[in-house]
Amino acid sequence: MDFSETQIQRYARHILLPEVGGTGQEKLLNAKVLVIGAGGLGSPLAMYLAAAGVGTLGIIDDDAVDLSNLQRQILHDTKSVNTPKVESAKHTLARINPDVRVNAHQERLTATNALSLFAEYDIIADGSDNFPTRFLVNDASYFAKRTLVSAAILRFDGQIATYKAHNKGDHPCYRCLFREAPPPGQIPTCSEAGVLGALCGVMGSLQATEVLKEILGIGESLSGSLLICDALGTTFRKVKLKRDPACPLCGESPTIKDLSGHA
Repeated sequence: MDFSETQIQRYARHILLPEVGGTGQEKLLNAKVLVIGAGGLGSPLAMYLAAAGVGTLGIIDDDAVDLSNLQRQILHDTKSVNTPKVESAKHTLARINPDVRVNAHQERLTATNALSLFAEYDIIADGSDNFPTRFLVNDASYFAKRTLVSAAILRFDGQIATYKAHNKGDHPCYRCLFREAPPPGQIPTCSEAGVLGALCGVMGSLQATEVLKEILGIGESLSGSLLICDALGTTFRKVKLKRDPACPLCGESPTIKDLSGHA
């Protein structure tokens, strides 16, 4: 494609990278990424993807901005309190990069809408804050044959992995690591246990990096690995993951064949 003079200036530091160049920047401009959640993780994730020139960003969230969100959800500001998060996100991302088309999905992700929504995008990036949604996103990504980059945070800890079990080879899914969601109340949420706001920026930025790598086809994918961050100890630990032959979703004899098990 022919870049405008403005685009050449905007993406100059990408184009200078031999691993990206003009061809890679064109891939980014043609890419479509769906961000699940416009919260602590979705904020830095969406902002860096927009700045990078990812051509189409979908943001799905059914919540409104609350004052308690602003400690970490940097897509939003004080003036956006009580407005839908997806509308606040769309406004912020448009100010960052007018090249980017932002699709605001003001709705809750459910088993009913997940597959049709995922079909509109190339990569799914999950920044949700609850286990039922994470499992739904994993299962829908598998059935939709979409690469999933998923991150999670709580208190001072974070983790991130890429899942593409729909591909051949030793690519595990989220259920290979966590078979099923824990009982309600067993693991506290961020609203119950708290979270260090800046850690959301760290993990969301890592998530954006992995999404960009998947679009560009460069570097070493996080598929087959789980990266764990301990902010208090300032340590990162990478754990190897294997596809589980007994996984109910992507294993040799799957028992999950559709999304009917999700509410």
